[in-house]
Amino acid sequence: MAAFQREFHIQATYQPEAPMSAEERLVGFVQKALAKGQSRDQVADALTRAGWSAGQVRDALGAFADVPFPIAVPKPRASSNPRDAFVYGVLFLTMYLSAYHLGFLLFALIERAFPLGAHDMPFRESMRWGAALLVVSLPIYLLMLRHVTAELKADPGKGLSDTRRQLTWLTLFVCACVLLGVAAGLVYELLGGELTLRFVLKSVVLGGIAGAVFKLHLPSVREEKAAA
Repeated sequence: MAAFQREFHIQATYQPEAPMSAEERLVGFVQKALAKGQSRDQVADALTRAGWSAGQVRDALGAFADVPFPIAVPKPRASSNPRDAFVYGVLFLTMYLSAYHLGFLLFALIERAFPLGAHDMPFRESMRWGAALLVVSLPIYLLMLRHVTAELKADPGKGLSDTRRQLTWLTLFVCACVLLGVAAGLVYELLGGELTLRFVLKSVVLGGIAGAVFKLHLPSVREEKAAA
């Protein structure tokens, strides 16, 4: 009777392991193959012939460092935590505010130099709010940027943040959209014969700010690819 109760208890408490996903099976295979001394080229060739895509094979091999060691050495993976969300959220928010209101102020100066009459806002009113937000957001952005840069120099592993990567790619996407819009607007005005100096100057300001932000964050994307 006691043996039956023990068997019943074991069966009642047994929980089968959850089936592995295709990605987990692939990474597990790569880990075992590398641990058995197979070269990366051999592993990649076997997986490609088995039907895995080049991107899947690259990501699976990229999960392990190419260093001499008896077993496969895993690379650190991107992670996120509340602190990252706060730090990078403030960093990118203040960058957006600084870029937007810098453009706003430069637009106001251009409209002051090339007025269109009653269609323009009063100069003092248009400058006041933009200047206030720029004075507040730009110093905070520079301080946060200095802090993040110092942290990354001291510990490069902190650059592996999902929040940072997602916000960086979002920023690059927005900048690319702005640059495409500026180019399309210039061509549209040119084809319509209505290209004015005022419009050109505003396009230069908008494109210059978007291009500067794009160039500022492009190195982090290249570092991410190099680390992959």
